[in-house]
Amino acid sequence: MCCNKLSEGAAAKFAELDAFIDTLGIDRADERRRGRLIQVLHRAQDIFGYLPREVQIHVAKKLYLTEAQVSGVVSFYNYFTTEPKGKYCIDVCMGTACYVKGSEKVLSEIERVLGIKADTNPTPDGLFSISALRCVGACGLAPVMIVNGKVYGKVTPAKAVEIVNEYKKLG
Repeated sequence: MCCNKLSEGAAAKFAELDAFIDTLGIDRADERRRGRLIQVLHRAQDIFGYLPREVQIHVAKKLYLTEAQVSGVVSFYNYFTTEPKGKYCIDVCMGTACYVKGSEKVLSEIERVLGIKADTNPTPDGLFSISALRCVGACGLAPVMIVNGKVYGKVTPAKAVEIVNEYKKLG
């Protein structure tokens, strides 16, 4: 990934990340520094919105780790993403209960309204991204849609559009 995908405020973001890492008192000789990696990656993703290669390299240097150690953790955990996400991340459960209750129609309608497909780039304005998930463990609420962690249950295609429109108003 080329560095031009990073926002114009990248320098300020790297400075914010460095300030956080500096508070951790990382010592090159202390093997426990590896235990700080996930904490630092969470903070980095909060700051940048995702973890592009440049951020992973920076974290590796700051924690005295290899790039492979950092990218291994990033690729292992589903929470971490190496691609930009929208301001509002819409997750649609495609688990068995949700699928049987119509989540495929919900997902199709959201994709139609936003003009993007699930698990691809965010909308051109950067407001929305869509993900199709396996199971979120809320089968009694099927079909389920989640926006930035807020769970919506028994969602119909029409209700999904209402929810998306509410977030559009927030900008």
